Amino acid sequence: MTEPRKVDGDAIFHLLREEILTGVHPPGTPFREIPLTERFGVSRTPIRAVLSRLEQERLLVRIDRGLRVPEADPERVIQVYDLRIQLEGTAAGEAARAHQLSDLLKLEALLARDRSLEHPDEQQRISTNLEFHDAIWQATHNPVLIDLLGRLNTHLIHYPTSTLSVGGRWERALDEHEAILKAIEDRDEERASNLLREHMKDAKRTRLQLLREHAINQL
Repeated sequence: MTEPRKVDGDAIFHLLREEILTGVHPPGTPFREIPLTERFGVSRTPIRAVLSRLEQERLLVRIDRGLRVPEADPERVIQVYDLRIQLEGTAAGEAARAHQLSDLLKLEALLARDRSLEHPDEQQRISTNLEFHDAIWQATHNPVLIDLLGRLNTHLIHYPTSTLSVGGRWERALDEHEAILKAIEDRDEERASNLLREHMKDAKRTRLQLLREHAINQL
């Protein structure tokens, strides 16, 4: 992943935030000041501020006097999915009602880009999927809902692997995205909402299976 050209605290924060959310740093990865100062070529002061912001967003937790990416908590993971099923469904319905032409063009461009990817790696699948979902949220033009979904997104755990890397889920997810986009374009609020809820339920089922397999492997 490319480092920001203008290396300031805000740019470092957003880069590290994206890396954590897309699984570049798996649960348990330590975040220390000195390696980060060396990586970005800045002093400890901005790094401390960045680490504090990441901790406030619960993307890092303090353990043994240090900061680490949180370990996966199965109960919490499923709670996040249950909330996303409801909120994402609401967002799709609102996007169907409130979208503008620019929103549709953005969604169409993102879907076309994702279909054109050849053998995307796991981080690509995660980041492009998040971008498509975020575009749906933005199409609601509902700042409260956008904020809630953005905050909930920080609780996602893509470990031990992304659901998009299991079987044919990546291809299936793209087909589901296309159907959701069509419902939004048709301003069919109920269909858009139902399709996105089913899309997230499928992701939840896959995540549950991954959690079960991970638990068995840890025995």
